[in-house]
Amino acid sequence: MGKPTGFLEVARRDRDYQPPQERLRNYREFVNPLPTQELVAQASRCMDCGIPFCHNGCPVNNQIPDFNNLVYREQWKAALDNLLSTNNFPEFTGRICPAPCEASCTLNIQDTPVTIKTIECQIIDRGWEEGWITPHMAPRGTGKRVAVVGSGPAGLACAQQLARAGHAVTVFEKSDRIGGLLRYGIPDFKMEKHLIDRRVAQMEAEGVIFRTSFEVGVNVSVQRLMDDYEVLVMAGGAEAPRDLAIEGRELGGIHFAMDFLTQQNKRVAGDDELRAAPTGAISATGKHVVVIGGGDTGSDCIGTSNRHGAATVTQLEIMPQPPERENKAMTWPDWPLRLRTSSSHQEGCEREFAVATKRAIGSNGRIEALECVRLEWVAGPDGRQQMQEVAGSEFQLKADLVLLAMGFVGPRKSGFTEQAGVEFDVRGAVRADTVSYQTSTPGIFSCGDMRRGQSLVVWAIREGRQCAHAVDAFLMGTSRLPR
Repeated sequence: MGKPTGFLEVARRDRDYQPPQERLRNYREFVNPLPTQELVAQASRCMDCGIPFCHNGCPVNNQIPDFNNLVYREQWKAALDNLLSTNNFPEFTGRICPAPCEASCTLNIQDTPVTIKTIECQIIDRGWEEGWITPHMAPRGTGKRVAVVGSGPAGLACAQQLARAGHAVTVFEKSDRIGGLLRYGIPDFKMEKHLIDRRVAQMEAEGVIFRTSFEVGVNVSVQRLMDDYEVLVMAGGAEAPRDLAIEGRELGGIHFAMDFLTQQNKRVAGDDELRAAPTGAISATGKHVVVIGGGDTGSDCIGTSNRHGAATVTQLEIMPQPPERENKAMTWPDWPLRLRTSSSHQEGCEREFAVATKRAIGSNGRIEALECVRLEWVAGPDGRQQMQEVAGSEFQLKADLVLLAMGFVGPRKSGFTEQAGVEFDVRGAVRADTVSYQTSTPGIFSCGDMRRGQSLVVWAIREGRQCAHAVDAFLMGTSRLPR
């Protein structure tokens, strides 16, 4: 324990943001790091609990009290080594993870958890600044070849671990750049893409081969990969979006959130391909934007629309508004259901809860308004909460652009999954357990959202690491890789 009285003497302080009027002018990150001595003071607040519940909250099993203590003692290199022992990409999680570790922190009982996410992010950022992060080449090769399909956080973590075990790994990505949803789903103002590029450079130095614009099941068959590689890892994510089956869905101006976000990320990257996009160029400039869906993807659409210069932005959520503060006795140390206001919400947006969309209204093939109705949730005959429309509560929202951000239903059923011949579970994800990570097809493994369903980047990294351990044991009989 760094400082036994730290949590009594030091108040919680976290990173702050640039003012909205400044950050809305560009797509750069806008989080202000804490000064070094303030970060050291924040690390001193960690109590090194006898039962560190933060471990339970962290899917990658970060040794949080350990690196907090090292930061308090300003042993930065040791803190970095500790952090990288459990997490391949802390610069990703330190920016876009919702920090379930902080929800599980003992100090969160009184709403003042240790700033674990901030400490993690500034450890890894300092590691890059100091030049401490270098390629870790395997001392010798195994002669085994592994194909990883998908370059999101699960695929990247799996590939890096396997390369460090000495296997020859090739990552196949259907998009033109590496990163999956890290690249084209997360806006640059939340995570700039040079962070991915430098990791790719590190992994290439470690022996990983990347093949972009290469869709398995289209450019090459699964059988051909199985002929050339001992193992194939399916890490293609859960990319099939949930649609909205309403009258008028076919009107122009209604788009899936990922089409909108991907286009903007391509714009920021300098691409000039938007007119060739299947949906055409999507712009929120001067429009009345309605975002349907209350999660992180919806929040990203809000921030992007505000940067476009939307006239208005409204977010609709089908669930009732959660409480401002959770009941700690009922939820802690688990992830709580409570009202969350993101930086994008703070930039300007109307939020409507317990609202269902009934019909899209338009003319000349374009959306002009949404017909909505308010909902109440009542106990049904079996005691479960059921959605019920409130009589006479119908209303219309002006809408020039509607973005569907209602989550994902699983991996796309494409040539890749069909040719792999794998079984799916009841949720539509690829069936594989969390020990062997093997699918129903011999030699094919699966991890990340493709196996787990839509989830967090930190869960994807965990699954990639654990899948790498399982693949290594499958190929070599045993594995020294951590799970």
